[in-house]
Amino acid sequence: MTASSPPVLPDERLATGIAHLAVRYRGHVSPETIQRLEIDSYERLAEDARIRTHLVVLAEHLAAERLDALAYVQGAPGSGLPRVLFVCSHNAGRSQMAAALLAHRANGHVVVSSAGTRPAAEIEPAVAHVLTEVGVDFTDAFPKPLTDEVVRAADIIITMGCGDACPVMPGRRYLDWPVTDPEGAPIAVVRRIRDEIDAHITELLASLPWT
Repeated sequence: MTASSPPVLPDERLATGIAHLAVRYRGHVSPETIQRLEIDSYERLAEDARIRTHLVVLAEHLAAERLDALAYVQGAPGSGLPRVLFVCSHNAGRSQMAAALLAHRANGHVVVSSAGTRPAAEIEPAVAHVLTEVGVDFTDAFPKPLTDEVVRAADIIITMGCGDACPVMPGRRYLDWPVTDPEGAPIAVVRRIRDEIDAHITELLASLPWT
């Protein structure tokens, strides 16, 4: 029996990211899985979000998030922190604001992710603006597709307008925040949406098991 050939990389630059991730997850995730998720992340971003700028770098970031979640699900030693996933349709507004605000206010005590069932090509500029106004770091954020690894790793899944496309995973705590979509809204409206989400964050933080 001959060994199967390794997958063809859709972009040769992915090899660098695969090498970085192989070192980071050595002993926790197989090299084959790392390569598969890196390639899949690249293809999802290229197809679903129509991202062209920094695609290789973003694919590595997405693959790393998926690998963190996979290692957690498979029982690799972790932090034991609560894991919260925000889901909306485009991951360009509400879920991004919620994830950024929770990460900012939780100060490292929560593992936070966000994703979209139909991710957009870029984040709404007004969303980035109103978060910067309140001192929330939004530098590395980008719309991400919803993946099985991140869903399975979440303790709490918070839906924000994705309807029937939102994931259902037994044994998870589900919340639905009926927040207005900020897409195309005036900046004053986006600020009100930010503050409404922040009020939900306050309630969520009060309910989390702090370690």
